[in-house]
Amino acid sequence: MVKISEFQIKDVVNVADGKKLGNISDIEINLSNGKIEAIIVSGNGRMLGFFGKEEEMVISWRNILKIGEDVILVRYRGFNEGQYDEAEAK
Repeated sequence: MVKISEFQIKDVVNVADGKKLGNISDIEINLSNGKIEAIIVSGNGRMLGFFGKEEEMVISWRNILKIGEDVILVRYRGFNEGQYDEAEAK
């Protein structure tokens, strides 16, 4: 079992380009079945939130490839490109 506080300290890295996306700030849970639907990642875009709200990325649970001790590997295409489709990888 993993606590949300343990998730929040892990770096989220996009395997498509190797860039760090940020850290998990929240999760979306389907209340009907109790499963995690997505993670919400706070971006590195703003300096301590002084100049507005940080960018947030919603990454579907199906796009999480590996959860390691220090890092979470995901496939993420960006805000305007939509979610990564596993069929495109083949």
